Amino acid sequence: MYNIKNFLSSIIFFAASFSVFSQKDYKLWLQYDKKTNAELVSKYVSDVQGIVSLGNSETSKIASKELESGWTEMVGKTISVKSKIEGDRNIIIGSKELLSSEIQKEIGNFDQINDEGFIIKSILLKGKNQIIITGKKEVGVLYGVYSFLRLIQMNKSIKNLNIVDAPKTNIRILNHWDNLDRTVERGYAGFSLWNWQKLPDFIDQRYIDYARANASIGINGTVLTNVNANALILTPQYLEKVEALANVFRPYGIKVYLTARFSAPIEIGGLKTADPKDVDVANWWKNKAKEIYKKIPDFGGFLVKANSEGQPGPQNYGRDHVDGANMLADAVAPFGGVIMWRAFVYSEHDANDRAKQAYAEFVPYDGKFKDNVIVQVKNGAIDFQPREPFHPMFGAMPKTPLMMEFQITQEYLGFSTHLVFLPKLFQEVLESDTYQKGKGTTVAKVIDGTLTKTKLTGIAGVSNIGNDLNWTGHPFAQANWYGFGRLAWNPNLDAEVIADEWLRCTFSNDENFIKPVKEMMMESREAVVNYMTPLGLHHIMDTGHHYGPGPWVSNLSRPEWNPVYYHKADKKGIGFDRSKTGTNATLQYAPEVAKIFDNLETCPEKDLLWFHHVSWDYKLKNGQTLWNGLAMKYQEGVNQVKDMQTVWNKSEKFVDAERFKEVQMLLEIQYKEAKWWRDACLIYFQQYSDKELPVGVAKPTQTLGYFQSLKFPFAPGN
Repeated sequence: MYNIKNFLSSIIFFAASFSVFSQKDYKLWLQYDKKTNAELVSKYVSDVQGIVSLGNSETSKIASKELESGWTEMVGKTISVKSKIEGDRNIIIGSKELLSSEIQKEIGNFDQINDEGFIIKSILLKGKNQIIITGKKEVGVLYGVYSFLRLIQMNKSIKNLNIVDAPKTNIRILNHWDNLDRTVERGYAGFSLWNWQKLPDFIDQRYIDYARANASIGINGTVLTNVNANALILTPQYLEKVEALANVFRPYGIKVYLTARFSAPIEIGGLKTADPKDVDVANWWKNKAKEIYKKIPDFGGFLVKANSEGQPGPQNYGRDHVDGANMLADAVAPFGGVIMWRAFVYSEHDANDRAKQAYAEFVPYDGKFKDNVIVQVKNGAIDFQPREPFHPMFGAMPKTPLMMEFQITQEYLGFSTHLVFLPKLFQEVLESDTYQKGKGTTVAKVIDGTLTKTKLTGIAGVSNIGNDLNWTGHPFAQANWYGFGRLAWNPNLDAEVIADEWLRCTFSNDENFIKPVKEMMMESREAVVNYMTPLGLHHIMDTGHHYGPGPWVSNLSRPEWNPVYYHKADKKGIGFDRSKTGTNATLQYAPEVAKIFDNLETCPEKDLLWFHHVSWDYKLKNGQTLWNGLAMKYQEGVNQVKDMQTVWNKSEKFVDAERFKEVQMLLEIQYKEAKWWRDACLIYFQQYSDKELPVGVAKPTQTLGYFQSLKFPFAPGN
């Protein structure tokens, strides 16, 4: 077995040496490129002469080494790290308890931040200029160091600093849908990072680099295993491997969580039942929790997918979600653990609208869950579509903590071959007004607890990370990992600000590069909606692998798995009627929102076919018929990708050759597949509309039969 002290020391070494030896693709947004502007470098050098690190913990060592290496690489001047304050123009890093009373007085009110927050402030100490990076806890100092280094990456001034920042959510977590055989469900960037065969004795450098990347954007948790869980992860031979990962992640402020298979007491515990009301079952989970916390004292808790898509759960025994969640909550409560219980449920036995099922199943249980249970709700009521209205559960359970679940991996948005800047999607959801407590009660306010005053808050992101060299399969998919972390920290951040940060840190600060490429990123999500699912269409991808269009699919065993269930195209029109004349799903929203969605004239056109079955001759706001408008949206999406190619081709001189070529090739794939989506969908829907394509929309070059015949045995992630 490895020596833990030697191992932790190696973390410090590798963190410092990381960016020296790594390729640009691998370095993510932590490029730390050397500054070429002599005037800027001169200003930085005049502002900082040394680093003073007051702490001696592993987290403190990581923070000081990060600051030292980042500064040295970017400024091009070696800087010494001291343990005592000497001279002026130092960057002094340390938690509140390590600061002298004089410094604390200069810093001011630490009550402005929580335990993970930080303060970066320029002060005058004994007549000498100093920069302080501090927080209540050491992890806050680490976050502050990354924030400070981001300023330098973005060529910002470090004079007269007064930055006070703290996360608005407690749990900021990645959900890895990683299987124990290292395949990744809906993973498009290679295999799982976790090499279970080599753990616990072999600590891959990638584990350290993964923790570092997450800490740099404020992510503080990771669920290592798939929500379609395997009970083996809870056995001793795997738990010692999980412990090794937890030891790596801990100095970076990251807790480990696991998925709990509800039937584990039967599968690995030798019991005959997993009934949550059975005393032996409850005791089995309590003993399992004790076993885990003995190995991993800061273990975060369990994420549970139960009674959904064939997963076992309390309903197998005539119990409900409250029974199951609260039984597990009791098991981890003595150790400060949390249960994240997913609300993604829909039953083949329920003939009602799939979009209504989660609300109907969970809202009646509001206020019945234990205090350490948080219900994890997808951003929309179906399943991570290119566009969905916000989930009606948000704001509808004021007595229950609700946790947002976004999907970073692009299951329905072209996998890792399509450039899609997802923070634009995330922001659209977070800014949506629930009206549950009047105007201005946004989804973000539900998530961060300001609306309901819930103490337990969180945002989860289904990871897009794999063992590909560049982590995410597409250089621009790194922006979605980065953007998720930034929005989990502060759900009120603007996507354009995030894009600007990421571009400057990852590629270049040159405005001639930033302006056009940022505009391309900001438009990229709408482009995907246009060439895949415009005007509120949804869930019309091909079977199983979800690769490419399949609006014709109608032969799957469950009705709600078939695209025809969602678009309902016929001679009269297209769209799913969820208004009061249809399934009345609009009733699940607050009256102010329901009124807007319910009325064909007031329903936003971006959601039109989500809520209404509309005639092909219906006049859109631009005067076009629905058929013409739909066709032109598909064409617009294709045109937008072509424009993205033009923008990128002009950026060659600002980007290293390797990443430039990667993106160029991927955009060519995206353009080809955008045309495929346009042609396949329009030729299919045309048989119902019985109308010619409008001027300006390219005619399909293949028959419907051709598109229906395509097979994709190579499609990843399924």
